[in-house]
Amino acid sequence: MTVTVERGGRVTGKQDRAVRPHRPRESYALFLLPGALAFLAVVVVPFLMNTGVSFTDWQGVGSPEWSGLANYRELMDDSAFWESFRHSLFMVVAMAVVPTAIGLVLAAALFDYVGRHFGTRTAAVLRACFYLPQVLPIAVAGIVWSWILAPDNGSLNEFLEAVGLGSWQRDWLGDPDFALYSVMGVMVWVQIGFPLVVFMAGLQRVDPQLHEAAELDGAGWWRRFRHITLPQIRPETYVVLTWCTIAALKVFGAVYVLTKGGPGGATNVPSYFSFTTFFEKTQAGYGAAISTVLTVIILVLSLIGLKLQTRAEDAEEGARS
Repeated sequence: MTVTVERGGRVTGKQDRAVRPHRPRESYALFLLPGALAFLAVVVVPFLMNTGVSFTDWQGVGSPEWSGLANYRELMDDSAFWESFRHSLFMVVAMAVVPTAIGLVLAAALFDYVGRHFGTRTAAVLRACFYLPQVLPIAVAGIVWSWILAPDNGSLNEFLEAVGLGSWQRDWLGDPDFALYSVMGVMVWVQIGFPLVVFMAGLQRVDPQLHEAAELDGAGWWRRFRHITLPQIRPETYVVLTWCTIAALKVFGAVYVLTKGGPGGATNVPSYFSFTTFFEKTQAGYGAAISTVLTVIILVLSLIGLKLQTRAEDAEEGARS
């Protein structure tokens, strides 16, 4: 408020108005519009169409017949589906739990030991080597591993024979008792680079003064890592677990290249089960129901992961303030 005194003693008031730059909010929508249209065309519309097909009895040709919830009722009683979902839980262990634990240890080793004693460039080269399987096409990686795990002249069996462990030789991808664990081992190798890179990025934002103060107080590396590092990188941990769990639930390429769901369904997972049901058995409605259920499960887990990540970030901001 500015006050002015006119002749005659009369006081007048005048409200100041801050000059604000003109920001047309409508222009922001123009930048979001291409991405929104692409998301609508690639994700939302196909999902709605797939959901609609899941309520029909359709073989992929001709006119679909409305069947209501028949496909979902059949799905709840399908032992093959539940078996494939159980295999997905094994894949979650192989692609989320184990790589997260190993990636965290490797990231700490590269950041705290290799980086300090051999230089950051050496640590960066090793990080790139661990991340290389993430860059390789899964088809290429699957073919290479199928050669390694081949029963007759595969590299693994040849190595076991050379070191006197010929009794351990197996048909790693053809034996129902070992096929799933073999695929899990391959996926650990493929997935380990992603947690490593994320955790190394998270370790760089941990305040080194906290470690220095704890070290002066006599805390060893493990106590500093447990009580300082792990709480600080909790948001990264939730990101890694959420992302890798989603990747495990929708894994398809590795199973298709290595085993095609065999032998005898021992490595079948919901995504591959939906694929074979839809395209090979031409049960389009039932295959769509499988993929719809899988999508809903992934969506729920994603929302839970985002909620936990947001809560961790809020707790970290509260601790800083």
